[in-house]
Amino acid sequence: MQNCIHELRRAHRITQEELADAVDVTRQTIISLENGRYNASLLLAHKIARYFGLTIEQVFYFEED
Repeated sequence: MQNCIHELRRAHRITQEELADAVDVTRQTIISLENGRYNASLLLAHKIARYFGLTIEQVFYFEED
């Protein structure tokens, strides 16, 4: 699963730490999400999308092989 968290953070000028605090996870979780090493739970995906005022589908996208 891919995501555009890094791009959204840059556009909103927020740090990984600020986003992590806002959605109640660690900075390491945000790093792992941005690098594609971790897939967000549905709850976390919802929190992140809501933080940016977007839908889950606008932040996270699945590409079939």
